[in-house]
Amino acid sequence: MLSHPQQKYRPQPPVDLPERSWPARTITAAPIWLSTDLRDGNQALFEPMSGARKLKLFNELVRLGFKEIELGFPAASKTDFDIVRTLVDQQLIPDDVTPMVMTQLREDLIRETVRSVRGARRVIVHLYNAIAPAWRELVFGLSVAQIIAMVEQHVRLLRELTDAAPETQWVLQYSPETFCMAELEVSLAVCNAAIAAWDAGPTRPMIVNLPTTVEVSTANVFADQIEWMHRRLDRREHIVLSVHPHNDRGTGVACAEQALLAGAQRVEGCLFGNGERSGNLDLVTLALNLYTQGISPGLDFSDIAGVARIVEECTALPIHPRHPYVGDLVFTAFSGSHQDAIAKGFAAQQPDGPWRVPYLPIDPKDLGRTYDSIVRVNSQSGKGGIAYLLERDHGVVMPRRMQIEFSAIVQKHADASETEIASAQIWQLFQQTYLDALQRGSCRYLGHTLHEGAEGDTLNLQLDDMARAGGIERRGRGNGPIAATVAALDPALRVDSYEQRSLEGGAQARAMSIVEVAHPDVAGSRFGVGIHESIATASVLATLGAFNRLGVALAPQAR
Repeated sequence: MLSHPQQKYRPQPPVDLPERSWPARTITAAPIWLSTDLRDGNQALFEPMSGARKLKLFNELVRLGFKEIELGFPAASKTDFDIVRTLVDQQLIPDDVTPMVMTQLREDLIRETVRSVRGARRVIVHLYNAIAPAWRELVFGLSVAQIIAMVEQHVRLLRELTDAAPETQWVLQYSPETFCMAELEVSLAVCNAAIAAWDAGPTRPMIVNLPTTVEVSTANVFADQIEWMHRRLDRREHIVLSVHPHNDRGTGVACAEQALLAGAQRVEGCLFGNGERSGNLDLVTLALNLYTQGISPGLDFSDIAGVARIVEECTALPIHPRHPYVGDLVFTAFSGSHQDAIAKGFAAQQPDGPWRVPYLPIDPKDLGRTYDSIVRVNSQSGKGGIAYLLERDHGVVMPRRMQIEFSAIVQKHADASETEIASAQIWQLFQQTYLDALQRGSCRYLGHTLHEGAEGDTLNLQLDDMARAGGIERRGRGNGPIAATVAALDPALRVDSYEQRSLEGGAQARAMSIVEVAHPDVAGSRFGVGIHESIATASVLATLGAFNRLGVALAPQAR
């Protein structure tokens, strides 16, 4: 029993804003997006990203359409400093993308931060300091007047340093950290001091970023705080008003949406809500929420599974199967009544008409997902039972997404036969679906040779090309048998996941490889399975089987 919360906790006081207007507004356009995956998201990881992983995620953020990306805290991290210099020196930042670097209010850190981005075309320098009473009194021991003086001093220093480097267009972002827990009059005084010290104007752009550093109130209170500030900030026409919601109460997305109604123009967050404690604002959820309301977010999530795989690889954090829009199970109905409603919705849906399928707030195809697993899986016990029988009787352990794919195939067979599907029949369907895929599709497998070398593996693949009705040989090279097979079949093929297992114990055990692949010409992904005494051969067979299941033709072989 939780006891006496009224003695221990105090609710955030309401904002005196009787004339509030945000509840009557609607969002009509997407905000300016800032990804802080490389900074706020990175510092929340068990193991912070290496330079290589940061660069990979940066490139993915650019591909998705982000025009403002926070790169890190270069004055406090050599890894961050080096990645910033790499991006600047090698001119890897597109002209329409503005990097942001962050630092506290300390002279040495500000000087090092400016040094880290020297030579960039355009840069946002993000200064911040905590202003709420608990931080002022317990952490820093400073009065409000001292806080204001400290902000003025360090903003003037940044202005002096950046004025000495006119080849770069400098933008100040000031964040009163812990804004959501501070007195509004204090927040306004501190922000206006920063605005005046920077001399914000048409030629001196500035962002005022108001964070819910720790969520402590309902989303409507935060919206009131934003509208209160929006009405009172000095030089408002020259300020971009931004918000940085965290998710401690689970309302980060709601706070961002209501802040946009209240006057915010820009949002900061991370893909899939990564971040400290309960995470940052989930930019994917917010963007696709807008999309379902007919508003183009300006970000490309048409291959949401591909984005998820890159983020998981770079952060080493799994995405929950029930995560909005991207989770492996969000488009899978286990309830019979849900399945019936969805099936009827699909039957009535017009190709060019408004989306009206029950239980599906968005068309999965818009995100590169398929309909295969939506209606056909009857219940969780059915899917779990199939996976259990395959593991118990044949040693086959399927990844979760493969379970969803294969359970739909089994369910279709069960519906047609109107009989119980025994373990032997499930295994037969498994063989027909995955192992027999080597002998159907665009190319039938005849044989292969694989040679390991200093420059990687070289594969010679003998196939029966069904389009040309004749035997052919394809050659590919890669840093392993899967990469070599992809090179031989079609370089556009993307490998999303790979697993290998032993089917039996002992020296004579056979290896099983499971490969998940995708292709830009086909929605969704497909799994392939290879079983052989050699793990390398099993990997080749699994990749070829998955390729055949995609149903695409062989790519022309480069000469």
